[in-house]
Amino acid sequence: MTLQIYNTLTRRKEAFRPADPERVTVYVCGPTVYNHPHIGNARPAVVFDVLHRLLKRLYPGVVFASNITDVEDKIIDAARREGVPIETITRRYAEAYRDDVRALGVLDPDVVPRVTETIPEIVDMIARLVESGHAYEAEGHVLFNVTSFDQYGALSNRSRDEMVAGARVEVAPYKKDPADFVLWKPSDDTQPGWDSPWGRGRPGWHIECSAMIEKHLGRTIDIHAGGQDLIFPHHENEMAQSTCAHGGEVFARYWMHNGMLRIEGQKMSKSVGNVLLIHDLLSREPAEAVRLLLLSGHYRHPLDFSQAGLDQARKNLDRIYGLLRGVRAADPDSGHPDVAAVLAALMDDLNTPKALAEIFRIARAVEQGETGAEVLRDACWLLGIGQQSAEAWRQSAASAAPQVDPAVVESLIAERQAARKAKDFARADAIRDELTGMGVVLEDGPEGTTWRMAG
Repeated sequence: MTLQIYNTLTRRKEAFRPADPERVTVYVCGPTVYNHPHIGNARPAVVFDVLHRLLKRLYPGVVFASNITDVEDKIIDAARREGVPIETITRRYAEAYRDDVRALGVLDPDVVPRVTETIPEIVDMIARLVESGHAYEAEGHVLFNVTSFDQYGALSNRSRDEMVAGARVEVAPYKKDPADFVLWKPSDDTQPGWDSPWGRGRPGWHIECSAMIEKHLGRTIDIHAGGQDLIFPHHENEMAQSTCAHGGEVFARYWMHNGMLRIEGQKMSKSVGNVLLIHDLLSREPAEAVRLLLLSGHYRHPLDFSQAGLDQARKNLDRIYGLLRGVRAADPDSGHPDVAAVLAALMDDLNTPKALAEIFRIARAVEQGETGAEVLRDACWLLGIGQQSAEAWRQSAASAAPQVDPAVVESLIAERQAARKAKDFARADAIRDELTGMGVVLEDGPEGTTWRMAG
């Protein structure tokens, strides 16, 4: 049985064969730490945690890296607004991200590189690109020359016009080509900066990951992963600059990308007002239920994150933990045929829906006395669920019960009724969605609207 991975670069499913089975290397793009992470940030963390678990099950040596971007314009802006050093911002939100994903059962990476700890390597890589003719200096900036790399666009499968439009960057007059992207930019006295051959400045976003990967994992890695929104321009640019800096060597042998989240059927965005922060969600939902919902759909497909989905995840975990009372800790290397069936599902490009179906099949077998509950716990380990004690799950589910102010709920219901009376149905629907996000279920009847907490 061979692990199959859908490779974004080739756009097909391929057998995974690491360059060195004794040292499998994986890099997952981590957060830019300027605010609390939202639930969209949690999906790659959880999805590729399953990959991490699977690889640890298959290979004797795995080096799993996920970075922290702690130099970026949004960080600088956040620090300026608060009047604090950028280190205050990055330390606060790096810790928040770590705490949130740990709560979701994500294993700690083996390596957590930071940009600020990689500046010499970044400067060195840029210098190599300039020396080899793949980058040039212009008005205090250093830019990558995309026309020097004939494979540019291969990862995202985009035309030149699409790439220029999709890059969403300034087409500055000093660029040789509109698609050229920044490797190094100048810093003024109010901005963080480091000395370099091109003056005091700071790195561009894309070069940071390339240098961190080279420093900690090597010139060629086995798997590079992240959200689909990173394919272009971030990963396209990483592949171009790393390949050129390494004389044409392959940068990443396999590329994996997860689909985006929708919230109650809508795209998550600040303009809609439905950005859901992980720490807010975990104040009212058990973390393991959130994890289970994130794994309920295939990682490459979009996923609708809904209150109904969370309620079902709670019920499924209630069932699992009801069968695991007093069962020993998991043995992830169990060779039981039922555990092997879960493993086989994950070997097929991390097919977590199929793996979960196998887990619930095992649960039925436990209920019918056909197999032992320890098999269920062993199978659940691969997905990072079912590893608490049954009592710990019960307490976490109880402590995460939604807490709302009844006066606020009643006020929103009154506002919704007024909107419906005025035939402003869009506003009425938005209020219902807001209440659903709070864990409130509305029941409209002939005598008016009543409400209750979900679950």
